[in-house]
Amino acid sequence: MEPRIFLFVLFGLALTLAVALEKRLARSLLPMPVLYVGVGFAVFSLPLGMPHLNPVADSLDALTVEYVTEFIVIASLAAAGIAIDRPVNWRNWRQIWPLLLFAMPLTIILVSLLGWWALGLAPASAILLGAALAPTDPVLARSVQVGPPGDNERHDLRFSLTAEAGLNDGLAFPFTYLAIAAVGMASLGGWTIEWFALDFVWRIAAGIGMGYLVGRAGSWYVFEREVDGPAKQDGDQSEVYSTSEGLIVLGTLLLAYGLAEMVEGYGFIAVFVGAVTARQRENASRYHKISHHFIDQIEKIVLVAVLLAFGGMLASGVLDALTWPAALTGLALIFVIRPLSGLMAEWFTPLPWRGKAAVAFLGIRGMGSIYYLAYGQNHGTFEQLDLLWATVSFTILASILIHGVTAGRIIEYVERRKGHIHKGEGEEMLSLSPDNRENIRVDPDACD
Repeated sequence: MEPRIFLFVLFGLALTLAVALEKRLARSLLPMPVLYVGVGFAVFSLPLGMPHLNPVADSLDALTVEYVTEFIVIASLAAAGIAIDRPVNWRNWRQIWPLLLFAMPLTIILVSLLGWWALGLAPASAILLGAALAPTDPVLARSVQVGPPGDNERHDLRFSLTAEAGLNDGLAFPFTYLAIAAVGMASLGGWTIEWFALDFVWRIAAGIGMGYLVGRAGSWYVFEREVDGPAKQDGDQSEVYSTSEGLIVLGTLLLAYGLAEMVEGYGFIAVFVGAVTARQRENASRYHKISHHFIDQIEKIVLVAVLLAFGGMLASGVLDALTWPAALTGLALIFVIRPLSGLMAEWFTPLPWRGKAAVAFLGIRGMGSIYYLAYGQNHGTFEQLDLLWATVSFTILASILIHGVTAGRIIEYVERRKGHIHKGEGEEMLSLSPDNRENIRVDPDACD
C-alpha cells in the first residue's frame, strides 16, 4: 500500500474516533492528545515508507510546519474569543493583565537565561527559545477553557486560562522578532530602539486596532444583514441561522489576520480581539454559539492532523539532539518557572489561592511554541537549531503528558473547594435572557 493511501486511512479513522475518544479518555491517564501523538509516532516508526517530518533537516518541512500551526492557532484563537461571555473592561479582566505583563516576560527572561547558561546557546538562539516556550497554548488547552458562548457559567479560573492563551500567543511575537534581530549582533544599539518602536509598540497597537475594527465591521455586517433579511421583512422577529453563517465568521477573522499583517501588526492579536469584539454585539444571539461550533469543528480536524504529525516528527529524529540539560530546562519551565511566575502575577488578584495555584500550574505548552520556532527558523539564521527543536519538542511532549493527565483533576478539585470564583462581587456576564431565548429559532440544518 502506498504511504499516501495509508495516511488517508489513518487520518479518516482518527477523525471518526476523535469525539468518542476525547470524551472517554478525558479523565484517564491516556488523554486523547497523548494517544494521537503516540499513534503518529508508532506509524511513522514502522517500515512503511512514511515521509520524514523533520524541520531541522528539511527547510520545506519547516515551512510546512509554520503554515499548518499558524492556521490552527488562528482557529483556536477565534474559538476562544467567541466563547468568552464577559464584557471587556478593566474590572472584568483584571486578573489577566498580570499574567500578560509580568508572568510572560519573566518566563521569557528565565528560559532565555537557562538556554544561555545551561544549554550554551548563543544569545539570539536563547531569546528564541524563551519566546517560543513562553506562551500558553490555546490549541491543547481546550480542556481548561471556558465553555461555548451563552454558557452563562461563572468560572474565573477557566476564564483566566482562556483569555491568557488568547492574548499571549500574539504577545510572544515581539520577542521572536527580537531574537531574529539579535542574530549576529554583539551589543545593544540603534537596532534595539527600532525593535521596540516597530515590533513592540506599533505591531501590538496595529493588531489590537485592526482586530477591533474588523470585529466591529463583521458583527455589523452579520446582524444588520439579518435585520434587513427576508424573515424580518415578513415581520418575523426570530433569528434563523445555519452553519453556513460560520463561513462569515471564519472569513472575517482570517480577514482580520491578513489585514493586520499587511499593516505590520500582529495577526494573532487581531484574530482574538476581533472575535471578542464580535462577541460583544447582540450577545443574546444564538449566532455566536453556532459560529463557535463551526470554528471548533475546524480546529478539531486540524488538531488531529497536527497531533499525528507531531508524533511523526518525534519518530523522524527531532529529539535526537536532546540532552539532559535540555530536558531539565523543559521540566523546569513546567514545574518551576511557570508556576512561580504565575503565582507572583496572580498574587494580588481576588481569585482564591487554590485557583491561583491552578492558573499558575496549568500553563500548557503546544502548537504555538512549534509555530514560533518554525517562524524564527524560516526568518533568521540561528545556531544550534537541532537543540532548539529538541528542547521545544520535549517540553511540548512533557506538557501534553503532565497537563493532559492532571488538568481535569485539578479543575475538578478547585471547583469542589470553590476556588474557581473570585472573592467579593462578581463580574458581568453576557447572557441569554429568558425573553431573548423565546425569540430564537435555529435552522434544522444548524449544528448545536
